[in-house]
Amino acid sequence: MSESNASPSGAKGDAPADVAATAEPSLISRLIQGFQKTESGKDAVRTRRLFVGFGIGGFLTTNFLMFLRFFFPRTIFEPSTVFRIGTPTDFGFGVDTKFQKSNRIWVVKNTERLFVISAICTHLGCTPDWKQSEQKFKCPCHGSGYDPEGVNYEGPAPRPMDRARVVLDPEGQIIVDTSVTYKAEKGKQSQFDEYPGAYITI
Repeated sequence: MSESNASPSGAKGDAPADVAATAEPSLISRLIQGFQKTESGKDAVRTRRLFVGFGIGGFLTTNFLMFLRFFFPRTIFEPSTVFRIGTPTDFGFGVDTKFQKSNRIWVVKNTERLFVISAICTHLGCTPDWKQSEQKFKCPCHGSGYDPEGVNYEGPAPRPMDRARVVLDPEGQIIVDTSVTYKAEKGKQSQFDEYPGAYITI
C-alpha cells in the first residue's frame, strides 16, 4: 500500500512541474521581446537625436562661416601682367584680337614693327572694339575712334591708347608686360618711339 500511495502523489507532484516548464519559456520570450522593443525604441531615439544634432550643427556652422565672410574682402583674381604670346612670325600684318578677352590687349604688326596696344580707351577706360571693315577701333561707350595703331582721331578720347612693354626672350618668344605702359600725351614727346620696349623691330 505504501507503493501505491507514492505513485499517485508522485503523479500529482509532476503535473505542476510540467506546467511550470511549459510556462517558463513563454515568460522568457516575452521578456526578451520586451527588451528588444525597448532597445529598438532607444535606437530610434538615438537616430533622431543624431539627425537633429547634425542638422543643428550644419546650420550653426553655415551661419558661422557666413559671419566670418564679412571679415574678409572679396579677392579679384586677375590674369598675370607678364605673359608670352608667341613669336613674331605667329602674327600676320595688321591687328590681332586673339588676346583681347583674356589679357585686354591687341597685337599690331606692320612692315617695320610689332607692338602691343592696351585695349583701354583713354577717355573713361572702356574696351573699344576692332572694326575690321572700317579699319579702326571704336569705343562703344562714348564713340571715341582710333586708327589701326591706336591713335585717336574722333570722339572724346584725349590721346592715343597706351602700349604695353614687349621684349623677346632668348627663345625668340614675345614677352608682354602690361604693368609697364608707354604713352603719347598731348604736348609731350611720344614714348612710342623713344623707348625700345614699346615695340619690337621686325
